[in-house]
Amino acid sequence: MSEPPVHPRSVATPRRQSGPDEPLRPWTIPNAVTLLRLLLLVPVCWFVWHGVQGSWLPVVLLAIWASTDWVDGLLARLLDQRSKLGEWLDPFTDRLGIWGLALTLSISGVIGWWVLGIIVVVDMVVAVSAAKAARAGELGVSWVGKSRTAVLFVAVLFVVMGATVWPAADVIGQVLLVVGVVLHVIAALGYITKAQRHRQSLRA
Repeated sequence: MSEPPVHPRSVATPRRQSGPDEPLRPWTIPNAVTLLRLLLLVPVCWFVWHGVQGSWLPVVLLAIWASTDWVDGLLARLLDQRSKLGEWLDPFTDRLGIWGLALTLSISGVIGWWVLGIIVVVDMVVAVSAAKAARAGELGVSWVGKSRTAVLFVAVLFVVMGATVWPAADVIGQVLLVVGVVLHVIAALGYITKAQRHRQSLRA
């Protein structure tokens, strides 16, 4: 007796994962948005550094810059313009943004240097230990990683707000910074674990 035909909708379509053979596709709208965010990071940090008491300008510019973090990913899905370059450039821009803003605020004395130190050291450990897995497309951004980035951006926004227009916001920002750093470490452990599993699978 022959098997009944399987309806196409009854089979779950696996989510497409990027791999080493994923096309680079540099000339896409999402990549242009990410590149624009990268270029705007310097003036945003400059305005944050030179922000004065009572000025909303650094707060507004930082809020606009941070809020566009989700735009490039949304456009990539809506326009079906996912690319290997985009999957690398987006988290790189986020990391550089967090580094730049943390450095700016540390130099200004608004936050402690420990925040920048932990973030940079953890990122370096992940870069060294998970480089091969990342090149193989095995390190997609985890929900912890996404939450970490969002919390750190919101924390920086509140800290800047506390230094310019609303002093009470600094307390909220400092608490969120601690939460963001903890999530940063947890996300890093997750990526390192994935990288170890990838190495074990190659040896098997």
